[in-house]
Amino acid sequence: MFDLGMSELLVIGIVALIVIGPKDLPELFRTLGRFTAKMRSMAREFSRAMEAAADESGVKDVAKDVKAMTSAKSLGLDAVKDAATKFEKWDPLKPAASSAPVGPATQALKDAQVTRKAIVREAVDKLKKPDAAVPAASPMPAPAAAHPPAPPPVKKPRAPRKPKAAVAAGEAPE
Repeated sequence: MFDLGMSELLVIGIVALIVIGPKDLPELFRTLGRFTAKMRSMAREFSRAMEAAADESGVKDVAKDVKAMTSAKSLGLDAVKDAATKFEKWDPLKPAASSAPVGPATQALKDAQVTRKAIVREAVDKLKKPDAAVPAASPMPAPAAAHPPAPPPVKKPRAPRKPKAAVAAGEAPE
């Protein structure tokens, strides 16, 4: 409360010794001690009364509930923190550890990928085996880049149109 160092207390003591005198100084210190003890006891009593009133009104229970509701665990922030930590440690160049637990959706995706790869492997194996039942494929035509593209067809120019007045007069178009 008071930030008094040893030098300040020494100055206060010397001033008190000079002003009050050596005869009355011990009685002053006793009175000062009783006064501070009385103030401390009143402060403790006030603090206990406030705590008792808070206990009776249920403030501690409400404070405990609010603290529990706003904790990181109840808000799910600990899971977000764990995920962020895992993401920071993740190295995309390293293959994933096979012993790491995976969720059902990830496992289903892995199973679908394995199934697709097996189907592709099976199809490739069938194509590689010469089979008598399958007719030989005709040779493929040369790529389109080997032949120059054909020039676009040349259009004939159209005859000029007759003015609308001549068509309305009944003249036959040429």
